[in-house]
Amino acid sequence: MRVFCKKCRTFVPANNTPILYMIDTSAFQGKKAAYFTLGCKLNFSETSTFGKMLQDLGVSTAQKGEQADICLINTCSVTEVADKKCRQAIHRLVRENPGAFVVVTGCYAQLEADEVAKIEGVSLVLGSNEKANLVQFLSDAWTGAPTAKYYREKTKDIKSFAPSCSKGNRTRYFLKVQDGCDYFCTYCTIPYARGFSRNPTIASLVAQAQEAAAEGGKEIVLTGVNIGDFGKTTGEKFIDLVKALDGVEGIQRYRISSLEPDLISDELIEYCAKSRAFMPHFHIPLQSGSNTVLKLMHRHYDRELFAEKIHRIKELMPDAFIGVDVMVGCRGETPECFEETYTFLDSLDVTQLHVFPYSERPGTSALSIPYVVPEKEKKQRVKRLLELSDQKTHAFYERYIGQQAEVLFEKATRGRAMHGFTKNYIRVELPAKDANPDFDNQLISVKLGEMTRDKESLMCII
Repeated sequence: MRVFCKKCRTFVPANNTPILYMIDTSAFQGKKAAYFTLGCKLNFSETSTFGKMLQDLGVSTAQKGEQADICLINTCSVTEVADKKCRQAIHRLVRENPGAFVVVTGCYAQLEADEVAKIEGVSLVLGSNEKANLVQFLSDAWTGAPTAKYYREKTKDIKSFAPSCSKGNRTRYFLKVQDGCDYFCTYCTIPYARGFSRNPTIASLVAQAQEAAAEGGKEIVLTGVNIGDFGKTTGEKFIDLVKALDGVEGIQRYRISSLEPDLISDELIEYCAKSRAFMPHFHIPLQSGSNTVLKLMHRHYDRELFAEKIHRIKELMPDAFIGVDVMVGCRGETPECFEETYTFLDSLDVTQLHVFPYSERPGTSALSIPYVVPEKEKKQRVKRLLELSDQKTHAFYERYIGQQAEVLFEKATRGRAMHGFTKNYIRVELPAKDANPDFDNQLISVKLGEMTRDKESLMCII
């Protein structure tokens, strides 16, 4: 792991032993950068860290209407729609910033480097192994060192870990604790895009959390590709990481972005239920409530195990918010299998469903499964599950109307309502007339009122 040392103006490993090359920082001075991120929280966290690194080198963020000297697009490739959005974003930034040095990285860049490199205006394409050295690549390009159009290692050779703990223009910090995945589910390209599971040490992550606390951070979201698999690189355990982070003074809230059900141990649930700072909030991917489909997907659990985990969480944390990922219309999902999923989800005490239609991805083994769901049917299934999600979320919110709750407020545009979240992730709205810039990043006790008109939040009174 390499970090930028402000004192010596070069990059050094985490143990502070200087590396052999120097960065020509003069090439960065006075430049402006534009950033665009697609996809998951992990991507947003990484982009924010890239921005912070460039800022330390004298690069400012281009404001609205300003032309950028550098454009960084961090891409996603989870669906065909995501690929299309990536191409559109690249074309737009190239058009709006003529002459800019355009860097494309992320999952789409890893999987389709040749295709991305051919887009007019793209200067450099960095794969998953190379993005950690973004600044070095920029320095080489600007000081005349020989450079290629793109750099990408094969999946088996993706071994670098780009550390990330930043908030960008947000209130909450996002701490990257793990990258890559060893699961190779039949529908998924992520292992090919991000490589095998790997992680930094607990000690280094605690140090990053301590730095966030010193900067005034109060809440940290743990991000990664398969977080529960933490420890493959260092021989440590995810539960030990949770315990260590719980002891960091100043950080008052932690949230775990996503945990595979087979990696949620009873020990973890029991610890979170009584921990100082880990919130009663879980996000657990189900993908399908049909055991037949789960087998076709090569998932590592069945619906019975999933239900058992939900029951255990609710038993120890009755107020817990539980979000669930569901994939609709994948190959092999017959009408009977979908009905199994719908009935199963209806029976579970969960709060919200993150529903997305299956998208065929080149190179995945799911393409060999014979039963194909028509697009019209996919849309109908998505609609039904989204309606079920709304019912569950609204019922959950209504349970807390009239109660007192502690809310961490987030910065809002002057004259607009402020928003924040309770411990159990209920979104709260403070009317514009009561909003105060001093409330940003503050934990404030409020009384929860009725649902807002858009049904997205609860009104609150301070």
